[in-house]
Amino acid sequence: MRKKARPIPVNPMADEFGAGITIGKVSVKDLHTFEEAELRTFGVAKQSHRDDYHLFFFQEEGTISIEIDFQKHQIKPSSVIYIHPSQVHRIIAFENVTVSFWTINNENLHPEYLKLLEDIAPAKPLSLKKETFFLISETVSLCLKFSERKQEKLYHSLLKDSCNTLVALVASQYLGQARSTNKFSRHEIIAKAFRSALEDDFMIVKRPAAYAKKLNISTPYLNECVRNITGHPVSHHIQQRIILEAKRLLYYSGRSVKEIAYELGYDDHAYFSRLFTKVAGMTPLTFRNKNAD
Repeated sequence: MRKKARPIPVNPMADEFGAGITIGKVSVKDLHTFEEAELRTFGVAKQSHRDDYHLFFFQEEGTISIEIDFQKHQIKPSSVIYIHPSQVHRIIAFENVTVSFWTINNENLHPEYLKLLEDIAPAKPLSLKKETFFLISETVSLCLKFSERKQEKLYHSLLKDSCNTLVALVASQYLGQARSTNKFSRHEIIAKAFRSALEDDFMIVKRPAAYAKKLNISTPYLNECVRNITGHPVSHHIQQRIILEAKRLLYYSGRSVKEIAYELGYDDHAYFSRLFTKVAGMTPLTFRNKNAD
């Protein structure tokens, strides 16, 4: 029996502190003691969903188990994680957690930081050095104090600027794993440009040669650059991105495999099914049944 059609749920921002920005800190023993309303204010939900904002967790104590785009992660103490609005995620469990979190939408995010976050996503939990952990902790504490001062004439500006400072601190830690932009090799620059083009066009552009043409380079050279930086050829990344979107549609909609194939740019749904099976290790229907509620 086909799963009833439904859109991918989008979790709207809790407007508790200011339009387009939320910041908070919670301590909780486990997920069962947390009400759903509190959980949504916390920035997540038990059911898989997307957000209409950028979400950051700053883990101070305990462990959070979370699933992001069908990959399970554990967020442990002295770490952060960033979740992009496009990513489907759900919380699985808490255990003796103390965590700070902040959310910010595109309108309130500094344009430079927005571009950096696009490059960072998808991000895995990142362990912090002791001094960095304390710096972010102190910044969070200051931001929380700002969030309480609603009588301030420039309240929203204070909240916006302080939250952007937190975003910059976290983005800086992720970027610190790589070399600074002015030290990128030619291969790194091209691989980054390919990734950006892929995110924009994966539903309509399927051939490595088409991406090479967009970047004004030869297909062999694009493959050389991407393989050198990532360990995989261009075709691998195209297929992985398409199948990730297919998984989202299989999970959240009642559309048939044929309909999903067509939406993702494949007129031949049999070919699409073979591609899905090759990449995901199971047929589309097996994936849907395995992940059914």
